[in-house]
Amino acid sequence: MIKSNQRFFNFILVLFDIIIVTAALLFAWYIRFVSPFFDDGVRTMNLGSYIDLLGLIIPLYLLLFLFFGLYQPYRKQRFFKEFREIILANSFGIAIVMSILFTMKSIHFSRYMLGIFFLTSTLLMILERGSIRKILRMARERGFNIKYLIIVGAGSIGQTFAAKIVGDRQLGYKISGYVDDYYHKGDKDGIPVLGTTREMNEILEEYQVDEVIIALPNTSYKRIDEVIDICEYQGIKTQIIPDYFHLIQGTKPYFDELDGIPLINTRYIPLDQPVNKWIKRSLDIMLSILILILVSPIMLITAILVKITSPGPIIYKQIRVGMGRKEFWIYKFRSMRCDTSIAGETGWTTENDPRKTKFGAFIRKTSIDELPQFMNVLKGDMSIVGPRPERPHYVTQFQHEIPKYMIKHHVRPGITGWAQVKGWRGDTSIHKRIECDIEYIEKWTLWFDIKVFFMTFKAVFESGY
Repeated sequence: MIKSNQRFFNFILVLFDIIIVTAALLFAWYIRFVSPFFDDGVRTMNLGSYIDLLGLIIPLYLLLFLFFGLYQPYRKQRFFKEFREIILANSFGIAIVMSILFTMKSIHFSRYMLGIFFLTSTLLMILERGSIRKILRMARERGFNIKYLIIVGAGSIGQTFAAKIVGDRQLGYKISGYVDDYYHKGDKDGIPVLGTTREMNEILEEYQVDEVIIALPNTSYKRIDEVIDICEYQGIKTQIIPDYFHLIQGTKPYFDELDGIPLINTRYIPLDQPVNKWIKRSLDIMLSILILILVSPIMLITAILVKITSPGPIIYKQIRVGMGRKEFWIYKFRSMRCDTSIAGETGWTTENDPRKTKFGAFIRKTSIDELPQFMNVLKGDMSIVGPRPERPHYVTQFQHEIPKYMIKHHVRPGITGWAQVKGWRGDTSIHKRIECDIEYIEKWTLWFDIKVFFMTFKAVFESGY
């Protein structure tokens, strides 16, 4: 029944999305070609051609909405996350449409109209999803669309789960009560204790229950088996909270399997997912090529000035520790005198470091010395955004001094990172830096990378990053 309701709800969402995409395109066509806002008299394509374009746009957008999780149940998904995914899905959609039109040499479609379509469809979809959430929330506050739960286990695990449910009414859950063998019938923090697991069958027949949440310790596996058997006999869905859930780090647990054997990763790392890894790597390659082309004049001038202002090589290579704790050569424009480079292998570089040349101080302050690292990105040693890589000497030192330091090596190191744009760069608190690195690793999204990328420019111009 629950699955059929969800399928019907998703069908309605798909229908609304089709209507919105269609309405957005028609509105964009009207604004561009009929309204007085554009009085240039241009009419390169008739309305029928744009309506035909919906044959490409609608299935593409629906697939992207599905890919970005916009048809998942609303109860367990925050609106901010959905808001972000709507923007990303629509951005990818319009980019793909324009790429296809360009490839097929369909150059007569109005770019202004497509831009208006993108803005309109994004805004309307945000309003649609926000309105649906508001309607559902109002319905739940009036007792509609509510799911009733029974929690088996009134100990600390069950109480923690109950507190989450009670504290967030928009989830649309209501707790009928606890079932526990060690608490007498009565009241536990405002939630009734309905009986023991031996009375489970009678309790399920007496109370309206949609789901049973099992919050028992692992040592009670016999009781867990019995409860599951009874719930399946009654046709009621069960979910288990592992009593070691506090060991699972990060934003959410990550479940895997090996030939049918379930595995729980204790730390969820989004970039372990093949799709996320592919998206990030593809963007790294495309952006690195583009940036290297754009800054090539700057790099050429920098190379000449490095050679003129100080004898020695133009590019300085240094061993750093990257993803999987593998060492690689990182590339920079040389900013120090050659006779001090060896001393720099085990010493921090400070703002007024006497080892720097005058021109070296300038390129370090403006981060121009980091530009050759886009070659590291193309090689696959680094990413544009990620934790900054450190020298082996410091990795060995910090591994023993700072808990969880080595977690940063789960992903590719970056030219810029969350810690750096937050101000933790160079000779600053390594503890704060690692906190930011772990936050980035556990909460990675494409949106997070975009945010850090643009914050880097602000950091460069405001604080000499």
